[in-house]
Amino acid sequence: MATRKTATKSNPNVSKDELLQYYRDMLLIRRFEEKAGQLYGMGLIGGFCHLYIGQEAVVVGLEAAAKEGDKRVTSYRDHGHMLACGMDPNGVMAELTGREGGYSKGKGGSMHMFSKEKHFYGGHGIVGAQVPIGAGLAFADKYKGNDNVTFTYFGDGAANQGQVYEAYNMAELWDLPVVFVIENNQYAMGTSTKRSTKSPSYWERGAAYGIEGEEVDGMDVLAVRAAGEKAVAYCRAGKGPYILEIKTYRYRGHSMSDPAKYRTRDEVQKMREERDAIEMVRQMLLTGDHASEEELKSVDKEIKDVVNAAAEFAKESPEPDVAELWTDIYAKEIPQEAV
Repeated sequence: MATRKTATKSNPNVSKDELLQYYRDMLLIRRFEEKAGQLYGMGLIGGFCHLYIGQEAVVVGLEAAAKEGDKRVTSYRDHGHMLACGMDPNGVMAELTGREGGYSKGKGGSMHMFSKEKHFYGGHGIVGAQVPIGAGLAFADKYKGNDNVTFTYFGDGAANQGQVYEAYNMAELWDLPVVFVIENNQYAMGTSTKRSTKSPSYWERGAAYGIEGEEVDGMDVLAVRAAGEKAVAYCRAGKGPYILEIKTYRYRGHSMSDPAKYRTRDEVQKMREERDAIEMVRQMLLTGDHASEEELKSVDKEIKDVVNAAAEFAKESPEPDVAELWTDIYAKEIPQEAV
């Protein structure tokens, strides 16, 4: 049975270089998403656009615990995951704008990006559908006998989907190396957890299957990293799956079309002022004499330049040729010797 544990305290032994990298990585996601919001407002991004602003510490902290070969799969709020695992901002932005230079050649948009090289197996538009896929990715690694781990991300809204618990059951039954990451931003699509579920402690539901887990402060990148390191060590040791319920908060609506009237502006502002993950690391860098105000301003300018360049790349990239409709439909024929 799972026992209650909560990871909330930062690691005081973090180095200057690590702090600067986390600051840089989170800031890249923040600035990229702000630019994506601008392009959406200009009509350059069509369909849905779900921004990750406010949740940056979750994916940056967990990527700090990953190694080469580990996999990740998530939902449609996925731009931050792509950037955190090293996907090129140019290719991500071009895909959002439906251009040929995008990761899926403009055919997938926000919800259907993929990178075999970075072991990113997509954002998925069907709520909760990525969870059994994540278990399947972990099954492949278990079958191959390596020590890779799959990070399977989903939100508090998806945590009420039945397929999540089918995946839990199989993952524990087969001791699959999968970290189930519940990004609990407290509002799902637009309903607070207090109104939508009787048992708001989502990670504890794993106890029914014997899955270990814990709750984590998702506004503290170091707490997330520490919990991630613990979870992946558990999985790599062959002990089976692990659940991390990471309590976070999104500053924008569910998508760009959501006015977010289900919460007050004061609530959002209070979270920004008192709990912002990027500001927390910024203060650690300043108070620890790891960086000056000018140095951090320079980092911000550098990040803005990267994001502006990605936006220009997206605008200049051509529209996909009509012939692209017929590519990437079928897998290439597998050589007989590989069967």
